[in-house]
Amino acid sequence: MDSFVEQLKRGTEEEFTEESAWDGSVVNTTSSSLPTVYLPLLPRYLWHPTTRGRKATEFQETKKACLNYIQDALLQHQWQRAAEFMTNYLETLESTSAEKRMAAPEVIWRIGTEILCHHPKSSIEEFNYFAERMKNLGVKRYLKVCLEHVFHLLCNGLIDDAYQNLSLAEGWRYGEQTVAQDKELKLIQAYKGLLDYYNWAKKRKAMLELDGNFADSVEQEMHSFFRQAAVNLKEIIKIPGVWDPFVKCYVDLLEFYEDYDEVRQVLSEYAYNSKFPPNPNAHVYYYQFLKRQGESKKTLKSVLKILHEIVPSHELMLEYNAMLQKSKKRKNHRLGLEIIFTLLDFAGWKEHVKAWSCLAKQIKQILENSSKHLDWVTEEWNSRKDWWPAFHFSHYLAKRNWQENESLACEKALVAGILLGKGNFKSSSLLPGIEILASSSFNGRGRV
Repeated sequence: MDSFVEQLKRGTEEEFTEESAWDGSVVNTTSSSLPTVYLPLLPRYLWHPTTRGRKATEFQETKKACLNYIQDALLQHQWQRAAEFMTNYLETLESTSAEKRMAAPEVIWRIGTEILCHHPKSSIEEFNYFAERMKNLGVKRYLKVCLEHVFHLLCNGLIDDAYQNLSLAEGWRYGEQTVAQDKELKLIQAYKGLLDYYNWAKKRKAMLELDGNFADSVEQEMHSFFRQAAVNLKEIIKIPGVWDPFVKCYVDLLEFYEDYDEVRQVLSEYAYNSKFPPNPNAHVYYYQFLKRQGESKKTLKSVLKILHEIVPSHELMLEYNAMLQKSKKRKNHRLGLEIIFTLLDFAGWKEHVKAWSCLAKQIKQILENSSKHLDWVTEEWNSRKDWWPAFHFSHYLAKRNWQENESLACEKALVAGILLGKGNFKSSSLLPGIEILASSSFNGRGRV
């Protein structure tokens, strides 16, 4: 591994330029593997297939084979072997093909990073040296390498070093390349804001534990970190994208200083702006904020309704169902039944006691109400009767549920007794009392 890092000291630091395109004059092939093709109404020189590009040199073939060996070693986690081959692959930087030379730094960076991250004898000093060399090997990927270098430092708990690298990268300028890497620069600033938030949070914790003059001094430092973090975090979340970590930190900052109007605007924009990609978390953050602010049930339900359309299996659907059941409107009760049925369509909810309890309670209420809305249950069941019995009520599941969670088994038995009819369980002796539970649901007796 050491040799491959040291080999970089002999590598070039110059930015490669593209060679002029090869004038691919038409070549008529005589290979038997390329049969003659005659196309009517085309010029004669297009009647035959042509070979494109130059024939690979021996050097290129060797480096291609070397890369294959490296990939094989990586797949088998043979880090030392990969490092040894990597030493030879560095010669690709001297390739006579401009295309190969331009692609080489990216390949070397990706593979070299992987090796240094996993090699048992790797050190943070070697990784830092490698990262610095790769930054200067090609300005077209300077900021991208800076970002990944920072991630590595953070994973190793070197927060101060990471912050220093972000500050240096933020001030990087290189003519037109600065504009070309504008997105990466925004990310550099955003992650710097994230670390400013981290420092702010530490100061906040310290301030709450101190009194008097010491607390005032810490509060001033904390406010300084707040200003730095807020500027960078606010900028990144203006750009359409998924920025959950940045949004959560920015909201925490604003709520601490009680700027609730700004929080509402930020979260509303993040959730409903059509320029942003669909993001369930955006609606969750908005809902949680409105709930903290004591917004009306109507407002909360409108937020959860959109979340249900995006992720019908979200855990907040239980809260949504509970709100709908408390409503006096019949259409809300109908929607609540649909939501709980849909929730149980997903495997992640198969053994959720509360979900089955909600369904059992709602179906039982419908039956106790002189079967007034029995058509709701029928409609939902008709689309599931072909697959729910095997999915939820199989012989194996019945036995396992009863052995592991009696409450779950009872709730499922009650629902199964209603939807399938108690006769479906006569052949099973695995669930004692199932027929009684099913009968109780029809007779309106108390729940078990």
